[in-house]
Amino acid sequence: MLRIAFLRLCHTAAAGTMTGVPTVSLSELRSLLASGRARLFDVRSREEAEAGTIPGALNIPVSELESALTMDPAAFRALYSAEKPKLEDKNLVFFCQLGKRGSQATQLAQGLGYTGARHYAGAYKEWLEKEG
Repeated sequence: MLRIAFLRLCHTAAAGTMTGVPTVSLSELRSLLASGRARLFDVRSREEAEAGTIPGALNIPVSELESALTMDPAAFRALYSAEKPKLEDKNLVFFCQLGKRGSQATQLAQGLGYTGARHYAGAYKEWLEKEG
């Protein structure tokens, strides 16, 4: 039974659709942004984010995310020029270019106790196509 569950998990990961990760749709993201209730995190590389991002997003590459979310709030502010999110903050939305890194980032944040972490599965690709 455990082997079957493991194989399903591997298949799901390979398919790029991680289960159990709360997501936000484009229409929901638009609404959250319009009301100022979302905090966006672009987890792509700095080069990718410099080429274009969703307005208001804070760029923290996925490779730095665990360190960023566990650092002292003053150090976070000094490094990222922004307030560190609180564990209880709602609508912390993570995204990347196509969805994989955003999903990983959401899972990482949830694992660290950020209960409001969500994944914008449409990613920057969808945003650029429909909003750009």
